[in-house]
Amino acid sequence: MLNEIVVLVYIINSIMVDAKILVIDDNKSVLSALEILLQSEYNNIDTIFNPNQISSYPNLKEVDIVLLDMNFSAGINSGNEGLFWLKEILKKSPNTSVIMMTAYGAVELAVHALKEGASDFILKPWNNEKLLITVKSAYNLRKSKKEIHQLKEKESRLTQHINENKNYIIGNSKALNSVLNLTHKVAKTDVNVLITGENGTGKELIARELHRMSPRKNDVFIGVDMGAISENLFESELFGHTKGSFTDAKEDRAGKFEAAHGGTLFLDEIGNISLQMQAKLLSAIQQKTIVRVGSNKPINVDIRLICATNCNLEQMVVDGLFREDLLYRINTITIEVPPLRERDNDVLVLADFFLKKFGNKYAKPSLKINVDAEEKLKNYPWPGNIRELQHTMERTVILSEGSVLKPSDFLLNTGSSTTLNNSTATLEEMELQLITNALEKHNGNYSAAASQLGISRQTLYNKIKKNSNR
Repeated sequence: MLNEIVVLVYIINSIMVDAKILVIDDNKSVLSALEILLQSEYNNIDTIFNPNQISSYPNLKEVDIVLLDMNFSAGINSGNEGLFWLKEILKKSPNTSVIMMTAYGAVELAVHALKEGASDFILKPWNNEKLLITVKSAYNLRKSKKEIHQLKEKESRLTQHINENKNYIIGNSKALNSVLNLTHKVAKTDVNVLITGENGTGKELIARELHRMSPRKNDVFIGVDMGAISENLFESELFGHTKGSFTDAKEDRAGKFEAAHGGTLFLDEIGNISLQMQAKLLSAIQQKTIVRVGSNKPINVDIRLICATNCNLEQMVVDGLFREDLLYRINTITIEVPPLRERDNDVLVLADFFLKKFGNKYAKPSLKINVDAEEKLKNYPWPGNIRELQHTMERTVILSEGSVLKPSDFLLNTGSSTTLNNSTATLEEMELQLITNALEKHNGNYSAAASQLGISRQTLYNKIKKNSNR
């Protein structure tokens, strides 16, 4: 018999709702009646006789539902006391569901309570069945609020993780400070920005700085290498697709525009896309809507657009390679990032930063650069800019044998340096020479050559094709 009782108690407890309910009323008979009624379905009921105890009530945020009387003082039936305590409760625990109770019901009072944040309204005397239904609805609302709050916290953590950027804008030259001043000024607005500059100058870092200083900083930053997207996948990558829209579309998928909704979309290598893709991109920017491949339903997108290129887009417009209307759309403000050779002593500041970084990574924390080596670094033109410097410092640290780095420890591309310093060479000739040197150095390996030059493999193909057509 005892075992049967234990089992029965277990079954009853297992079907009861695990919710914390607080009843606040100055009528002890009401408190007792509600406690008995609610205990049949909920396993944690607490009561308060004096509303002044609300301020000191422990762990109010953990309370799921509050049943709150609207009148506590004798002879006062306006409901203002209940409305006051409703606001106090929601200040301390905004996600708690509050059900107002009164024996003096009026439509205006109920509407007022709901406007102030109450989840429902009960008249005394109540119908037990209706009251339990009201409490259940309030509990479901509370669960939904908790889930939404948890999802927002998770989304915030994910956004912070996605936006994590362990690279820093380093330097104190006049040229860099001028760019940063403009960047911080523009960041406060929502205008489209075009970032120009040679490969490896840190255009993406400037884009991330624009996002970090903007009102959208708590939303996501999505970067896209436009030069790496093949033309047949362009729409799918940027605008998304529906299941079955093409052979490999096994499920619905959001594109980069949707993923960046509310945040910043960074389109790198914007000069490398075809005229056909430019037209599709322009339409999305103008309409602020996209349509997934395989669908005809427009989707509104709210993004801050930042583009970057190492190309001369104005010349490309003249040559018929870039749409003039698209250029006007993306370059409300243009930020030109200076090459490393124009940044005074920033090369030494950056070299020291990379030396510490890679010294710690490869267990060589005591490495130093001597004066002659510093002069060599300062006099080299750094055609690959910061990216080339970073690779150079990592290679030097790995191969170093002593604690002091000498000029001979730094293997620089002197062939490129000579070509760049040749005043009779045109820009196209210098670019072709750099490409030729890189391909020869890596025995025709396009991926390795592109990596050395600080460009994508597709960009390298485009440049070779462009030079061969001259």
